[in-house]
Amino acid sequence: MQTATAPVAAEPRRAPRPRADALRNRERIIAAAREMFVEYGAERPLDEIARRAGVGNATIYRHFADRRELITSVVLSVMDRVSAQAEAAAAEEADPFDALRRFVHAAADERIGALCPMLSDTFDQDQAELNAARERLERDVEGLMRRAREAGRLRADVAVGDLMVALSQLTRPLPGTPCPNIDQFVHRHLQLFLDGLQAPARSELPGSAATLDDLRKS
Repeated sequence: MQTATAPVAAEPRRAPRPRADALRNRERIIAAAREMFVEYGAERPLDEIARRAGVGNATIYRHFADRRELITSVVLSVMDRVSAQAEAAAAEEADPFDALRRFVHAAADERIGALCPMLSDTFDQDQAELNAARERLERDVEGLMRRAREAGRLRADVAVGDLMVALSQLTRPLPGTPCPNIDQFVHRHLQLFLDGLQAPARSELPGSAATLDDLRKS
């Protein structure tokens, strides 16, 4: 007498992995959008972003349902890259202020000014992935600033929000001006800013130190 064989459960179907060329196109779109958001703002026409990325308009819509989704993807990409720069600076630089200085210049190269859409009323702040990336960034940057402060190298009356506002402003062209050569001045002006952050402070700042939460409420 033969024993009935138990049926073998079918393996769950796995979603196909994105093709390598599709992933490359997505990264090219995000990189192009990041550059254009810094230069012109987040309302730049999508067809102009497509041209800079070297793809067709249809390719943008295959990856992003609308402008809002593209903006969110750019913001997430920039926050992740900037956080990685903060973590690398903290791990590799012995001097706390040198770590902060390295981070500031690296964040400029990562086009941190592309985070400015986060301050808009139309930007959707309540997303789990976005909140996690924001918390990581705030934690990493505050860690750099705290170590520099505790070492007596950073003035005590500045916070993460102050640093991020200055970084965003100093790495973007003035509104309405193309400023194609701004990159040659950015690191020079950042160095002047960093000199002003060092302790002992030469003046008393008006108001109170700004946190990222303060920026979201403004």
